[in-house]
Amino acid sequence: MAPTPDWVKHLKPSGAQGEDVLTQERAGSNVPVEQLNELLFTREVIERKRRILGILKSHQVFDKSQNYFSGRIERFERALAREKKLRLLIKEHNWDPDEFRTATELVSEPGPYGLHDSMFKVTLDGQGTPEQQEMFLTLANDYKIIGCYAQTELGHGSNVRGLETTATWNPQDKTFTIHSPHLTASKWWIGSLGRTANYACVMAQLIINGKSHGPHPFVVQVRDMKTHEPLENIHVGDIGPKFGYNTMDNGFLLFNKVKIPHISMLARFSRVDPATNAYVRQGSPSLIYGTLTWVRSTIVMQAGSVLARGVTIATRYCAVRRQFQDRDAPQGEKGESPVLNYTMVQIRLLPLLAATFALHFTGAAMMALYQESQKKMNTRDASKDSSMRRPGPEETESGSDILADLHASSCGLKALSSTIAAEGLEACRRACGGHGYSSFSGIGSWYADYLPTITWEGDNYMLTQQVARYLLKSARAVLANKGPANDTTRILSHFHSRSEVGCAFDIIGSDSDLVDAFAWRASFLTFEALKHRDEHKKPWNDLLVDFYRLSKAHSQYMVTKSFYEALQSQATTSKINTDTLELLKKLFRLFALHTLEQEASEFYASGACSKHQISLARTNTVMRLLKEIRPHAVKLVDAWGFDDWVLDSSLGRSDGKVYEDMFYRASELNPLNRITVDPYPDSAVLFRRVEGEVKSKL
Repeated sequence: MAPTPDWVKHLKPSGAQGEDVLTQERAGSNVPVEQLNELLFTREVIERKRRILGILKSHQVFDKSQNYFSGRIERFERALAREKKLRLLIKEHNWDPDEFRTATELVSEPGPYGLHDSMFKVTLDGQGTPEQQEMFLTLANDYKIIGCYAQTELGHGSNVRGLETTATWNPQDKTFTIHSPHLTASKWWIGSLGRTANYACVMAQLIINGKSHGPHPFVVQVRDMKTHEPLENIHVGDIGPKFGYNTMDNGFLLFNKVKIPHISMLARFSRVDPATNAYVRQGSPSLIYGTLTWVRSTIVMQAGSVLARGVTIATRYCAVRRQFQDRDAPQGEKGESPVLNYTMVQIRLLPLLAATFALHFTGAAMMALYQESQKKMNTRDASKDSSMRRPGPEETESGSDILADLHASSCGLKALSSTIAAEGLEACRRACGGHGYSSFSGIGSWYADYLPTITWEGDNYMLTQQVARYLLKSARAVLANKGPANDTTRILSHFHSRSEVGCAFDIIGSDSDLVDAFAWRASFLTFEALKHRDEHKKPWNDLLVDFYRLSKAHSQYMVTKSFYEALQSQATTSKINTDTLELLKKLFRLFALHTLEQEASEFYASGACSKHQISLARTNTVMRLLKEIRPHAVKLVDAWGFDDWVLDSSLGRSDGKVYEDMFYRASELNPLNRITVDPYPDSAVLFRRVEGEVKSKL
């Protein structure tokens, strides 16, 4: 194909130009973008992003122009090159962990070092003894060894207790034998393992004298340190292309009776005494859940930003895109209407815009709660903590009360927030019409890479059982007039005290009443589930759907409450003006009332509100809020501060040059257009020319 001719380059889109449209959109709103951006991220974080973004853009390896055209191997090769360059930049610029995390977030793709930097090093730090950290973590921090976290298997994922890989203690030579007894024992989906890692933290059933003591972590070398080839009796490789996440080499791993030394079992909380061959527990095993809680809290924190990328792209494009004409438009207004003016588009996008802020403030509250719990846990005497988490559907001693509450909250919010983000990204893609299906939209690949979040770190459906388990335990404590005093027991106690009196919440006129209605509905579902379980003696399996709804209700309450409290706090009110605060409150009401409308049957059944109130919320309040928020939509997404380089989207360009950019990528960046094919079936030649050179016969 010949280069794009000049006459094509000079063509302009018909009608209003995208850059003029977005300029007008921004001029029609009084939202102080920089002020709101600073509220979300702080001046320090914004400056850090700006500085690091400049560094990344200056290096060719981070060029994104071919991202959407590359195949699996090319994408993995480029991702590995970027990971290596990031490691060199850490040394060159002396980046701290926050700066490194900022850089990886800006690159915006999963890389082959991903599980080394997160789960491998985190596990060594959290579960290794000082001796083991000196032996393994020091090398990992210097990238002298590259590791991964090998837990999930071909036949087992969420059911960690059912893992089939074994680690058998050998008392004769004080070693462990790691073995994969079945095909389904193959480790599977293990990030960074496929081609990159040479070490793995392997979760395996500890067997001592024929008895299993459950899954434990073992540090195992899987590849030669010089040749990088698999070690003897180890079969390891990449699992192949996925729906997304193809810059990461997720791998498989099988062992054939591989011996490892005693020090390989991470022994901060449990170990095998080499002198007596006895299994020994030590420290507080509940602390293990601190790492899981941190990871899930981080997912909650990131969900708002993840969704905001899609909402930013869709909102900007829907402001530029014109389709059809409003049938009731004034006589003088001709031409097609911006699709963002249609309420059918607004009801799909603006509640998601509200959700980005709701999830952001919830994530911030979650991380603050985690930090507070860590401080409290660190002041406790671990030697006096005899509590242990036991298997089974309902635990009577679920670690500490602090960790139990935080653990349940992190489970529920991880499930809800990642589901909102994932489903919201797909809704954003659809709102972009046909062009949303193009990779150039920037939404499809981001959605595909984010999608596994709803499964990993606890499958979203499975996690809801843990939330329900905790709520049932809290409800029993309320009925027995004992138990820890926290927000969960507070709302349950309030409901129990008024269950025969009822409530009267003004969900339309009072924001605090709206939050209370969410608490009432969650409490109602909790006591209903408890009645089915304790009084009617229903089997656990029969209640799983009820438990899912209960977890969702409680988590929606926490998100609504966090959003409301954030807007009442001095940390918020002191940083933005009155008009912007009122706009954020409208976003709160839109999020809460739209959610209430979607879950209307449960709010009505619980007595939290009447059918008339639900009808008013749907037909009056929500529609009015859409109209009031619409003029500020573009500036509200601007406040998230996404650079065009980060979004890598034709549709979401901040300057509105949507169609120009799409055509440029298709015509000038697309390598397929540099190939001349032979289309005739009687010819053995497929490609006649590639980049001007004659291609040999295939």
